[in-house]
Amino acid sequence: MIRFILADLRRLWTGSLVVVLLVALATALGVSVVLQERALRLGSARAADRFDLVIGAGGSETQLVLSSVFLQPSPLPLMSGEVLARLTADPRVDWAAPIGFGDSFSGYPIVGTTTMLAQNLAGGLTEGKIFAREGEAVIGSAVNLPLGGEIKPMHGSLEEGGETHTELVYHIAGRLRPTGTAWDRAVLVPIQAVWHIHGMEAEEHAEEGADAGHEHQEAGADHDGHEHHGEPDPDAALNETWTVDAPGLPAILVKPKTIADAYKLRQEYRSGNTVAVFPGEVLTNLYATLGDAKQILVAVASGAQLLVAASLVLVTVIHIGQRRRQIGALRAFGAPRGAIFGIVWLEFFFLVAVGIGLGFALGYVAALTLSGLFSQTSGIAMPVGFARDDAGLAGILLAFAAILAALPALLAYRQSPAQALRA
Repeated sequence: MIRFILADLRRLWTGSLVVVLLVALATALGVSVVLQERALRLGSARAADRFDLVIGAGGSETQLVLSSVFLQPSPLPLMSGEVLARLTADPRVDWAAPIGFGDSFSGYPIVGTTTMLAQNLAGGLTEGKIFAREGEAVIGSAVNLPLGGEIKPMHGSLEEGGETHTELVYHIAGRLRPTGTAWDRAVLVPIQAVWHIHGMEAEEHAEEGADAGHEHQEAGADHDGHEHHGEPDPDAALNETWTVDAPGLPAILVKPKTIADAYKLRQEYRSGNTVAVFPGEVLTNLYATLGDAKQILVAVASGAQLLVAASLVLVTVIHIGQRRRQIGALRAFGAPRGAIFGIVWLEFFFLVAVGIGLGFALGYVAALTLSGLFSQTSGIAMPVGFARDDAGLAGILLAFAAILAALPALLAYRQSPAQALRA
């Protein structure tokens, strides 16, 4: 029987190929939706895991997380700099780092922060050193710029008619290790440089390192001994023991010492003019919305699969009609009805099963391609892979294929030899 089926498929290879491709494309659509949605969930969750607590001014919690964790450009309300001073002095806080944004360079967001965040974000550098003065910058692992290169900050974006700041040029001092987050595409600079370049002054008082800062200011040179003309003076407040009456801040990233401290700080800073959020909680709400979108896409994919199934039934019925003489001849030579049923069922089921397998492969490639493109633009690592639930999906599709294959097989089964030979 198997040899007969293979010979029959070779003889009718054009129609067989059409059936396989139809099933493969319909399956790939559904599989790619499932894999892409899962990759987005895992990638965003892993990115948010690096940030324990985010504090900002009162407003949208979702926008606060999107801007501070995923570096999505959006204006945020500013909170008083006193919040940063309180967090820096709070014994429950391991470290607190302000972040300020609004500028970019070649599509890479420029984020003003402190050396504390630069040191703890990626767990170290792959080359160079942490910035030590306002004219230096540290870049993420996915920033395609060389060490020592120049960065001219632009306010806004080129598409929006942004304006390049001429009063300061950053020089790349180091490159961070990969984090799998949007910060891999970020340019980190001293927060003081962001304040100064936008005319936001702060009263800074360094408890340690002030003498070194003044000496560096008098030297007016970088670590290579080159003079910098027209750049802001080095600031001793880059030392992490600083206390500062900072100007307005859009967000502060906080590393609590314990889980209990994290919940206490979250409760304390959710009152008044500030809001404190766990990024994971905000993502849970986003996942609910994403789940609704997934259901819509899955419904669309299922509809496409049903249309393909209907077209396959139509094609198969026509195909069985064209093979009536062949079926009649088999019956005339003594082939039992069960054998005819088995031949037709196996042929159709084999084609659909091959299409499903090919569809899973195409869906995986499509999801991998889309995730790669998204990772390049966002910096967030998007892990694409099959899970145990996908085996259940494959089983459902194969079961549906088995039922679908029974229809043409039943038509062939009910066909008498006399009727087939007279056709």
